[in-house]
Amino acid sequence: MASKKKVTSMDVAKEAGVSQATVSMVLNKKYNVSFSKETIHQVREAAERLGYQLPRQKTHRSGKMRKLLVVFCPTLTNPYYVMLLQGIEAVANEYGYGVFVCNTQRDLKIEENYLRMMKEVQPLGIIYACNPSFGKQVEELSQEIPVVVISNRDDEFEIDAVAINNLKPGILMARHLLELGHKDVAFIAPPLTARQHQRQKRVEGFLMEFEKAGLRDRVIVRSSEDAADTVIPGIESEYRMGYDLTVSLLAENLPITAIAALNDMMAFGAMDALLERQYRIPADMSVVGCDNTLFSRFKTIGLTTVEHFVPQKGRDACDIILKKIESQRKYRKGDEPTAIFHIEYEPKLIVRGSSGYPSEGRKRKNNKKNK
Repeated sequence: MASKKKVTSMDVAKEAGVSQATVSMVLNKKYNVSFSKETIHQVREAAERLGYQLPRQKTHRSGKMRKLLVVFCPTLTNPYYVMLLQGIEAVANEYGYGVFVCNTQRDLKIEENYLRMMKEVQPLGIIYACNPSFGKQVEELSQEIPVVVISNRDDEFEIDAVAINNLKPGILMARHLLELGHKDVAFIAPPLTARQHQRQKRVEGFLMEFEKAGLRDRVIVRSSEDAADTVIPGIESEYRMGYDLTVSLLAENLPITAIAALNDMMAFGAMDALLERQYRIPADMSVVGCDNTLFSRFKTIGLTTVEHFVPQKGRDACDIILKKIESQRKYRKGDEPTAIFHIEYEPKLIVRGSSGYPSEGRKRKNNKKNK
């Protein structure tokens, strides 16, 4: 008995009275070209009548092609995120996985578009290098694909996390300056918007320590305008923010003896602004940062900063993803053991040459004209 001939898209096209291209686009739901409801109905009815089945995508046939992890990253202009990616890629490469980076550029539309693409891309795991802007969508996605978030952990979302309590870096920075004897200080930061609550936590931790010392009203907090978070970040965006905010502070001739920056890039901007105006660091002004990036170790003036083990966070996030993938392979869908991983690092202060004791009687740079 002869085997039944396989129905092709050309057969459906003849049956529906349309082109083969139309059949392909309608059945694959590619409506970037407009079709009438009547045409869509004709094609679908013809396909059902003939028993036509869409061919499987080639990418599903190759196990190697599917060994893909996706990383959502807000920017690649800050060394912090480059360090995270290095940690992720080190583990991924070791196990034969490719890494695709979605640079959202802190743009909600770009992030949302990438999230929509995940059903088509079908990665085996997703790592968020920052807090997701669409928490509920990401939580739903995590029910289908292993997802790990590197940043603050949002307790209302049941998602695996490699985190840091962002109060703690702020506390360490404040304690260091207080122990040195600094009482009048400034804290500079990128925009402190609701979306960036991890930034607000770091500032909050800093203020908490000064409040304990009865010096809360002697801390000046300055941040860039909110609009800066809607602009695609350039290679020197945060450096420039630190520079400009410091210039503004110096122009006011405030009695500060130290500047704390939310991250190292802003601290570098602050240091350059001070040096250009002939301030000595730390003799005239101490500066502290956070992240312990490569540049903070320069010997000319090493930056006092907070280490929170950035590359290791990337490695741990990738390890969690691989554990979840292995669990999916060992168990039938729905039978996998339920586990939420939460790794939290304790930050530590790295003291270098940019911070020191305030000079006796110096509340500000006396008799110094700002250029």
